[in-house]
Amino acid sequence: MAAVAQNSSFVKALAENPTLKSIPSQFTFATDSKGSQSDSLPIIDFSLLTSPNPDQRCRVLADLDSACREWGFFILVNHGIPEKLLKAIIASSLEFFELPEEEKRRYEAKSASDPVKSGSGSLINTANQRVHLWRDFVKSYVHPEFNCPTEPHTLRETLQEFSGKTRPVFRKLMHAIEENLGLEQGFVDEALKLDSCFQLYAANYYPPCPEPDQAIGIPAHTDHGLLTFLIHNGVAGLQIQHNGEWFDTFSPQNAILVNNADHLEILSNGRYKSVRHRAVVNTEATRISVVMANGAAPEAVVAPAPALVEKDGRPFYRPMKFIEYVETMLSNRLLGKSNLDCIKIQDE
Repeated sequence: MAAVAQNSSFVKALAENPTLKSIPSQFTFATDSKGSQSDSLPIIDFSLLTSPNPDQRCRVLADLDSACREWGFFILVNHGIPEKLLKAIIASSLEFFELPEEEKRRYEAKSASDPVKSGSGSLINTANQRVHLWRDFVKSYVHPEFNCPTEPHTLRETLQEFSGKTRPVFRKLMHAIEENLGLEQGFVDEALKLDSCFQLYAANYYPPCPEPDQAIGIPAHTDHGLLTFLIHNGVAGLQIQHNGEWFDTFSPQNAILVNNADHLEILSNGRYKSVRHRAVVNTEATRISVVMANGAAPEAVVAPAPALVEKDGRPFYRPMKFIEYVETMLSNRLLGKSNLDCIKIQDE
């Protein structure tokens, strides 16, 4: 079994081996992957943000504020992105994972700044051992410059359209958040240079695992950026942490799962916390998730909004150029180390 793991740099090939009854030792990541279920996960109706009815709009703004403050997560419905496109980006991403290994290997990351990368990923645990993750991935920077694997052919056009359709949704949510934080209209567009906003596409492939409690898809982490959008193929696996407890997320078809990311916490001077989340695996079905991480322009320096610093008496985070934060985070493979912790200004 170890030979299979060594001959392949992708988990898919390992998982498809008919003799696989247990996971190779390098994948062992013991965790209690059970999550609680909650019927109170916030649901935000995007269409009401432009409602001509002031009461409806006021209500959805209050719901959005509460979701960002209390959960750091919400389920976005009626967002206007066609269901056909959501299905197409999942299907094209799956086609990538079904390519021959040598084609996928062309994109094995040489450095954190590679605009397209694929692989399986690993991390160093607290005992200083390398642990492999039970997932394959492909990532590419899609805005302000568009990058994409050359195969499959369907991916380029679909990804360009998906990136183009998600940006206005992201901008409108950021304008609503700006309003909720009491910031001057136009502040986030100007300070974060959102015309050139950074978007990172990531598709994750989690094959069935013979010992799901002994492996992990992606361990607990927070994301770089402002808001992360996630869609999936209907197989659950995303868990979010709320008040120290892990919750399974289930979403209606065509919904987008959205979470606060690190730069929203920085911008809000800690009012909207970046939410910890993880991906767990199962024995039955392959899970595919497609993520669009939305952030400030690469060259923008992200810092707490001055109006909020004035209210709080001091900033709680140091300023940092957006792309430097992203590349530091992507190259950091040490479990439990957070970029956000590194730029928090500790109490004197």
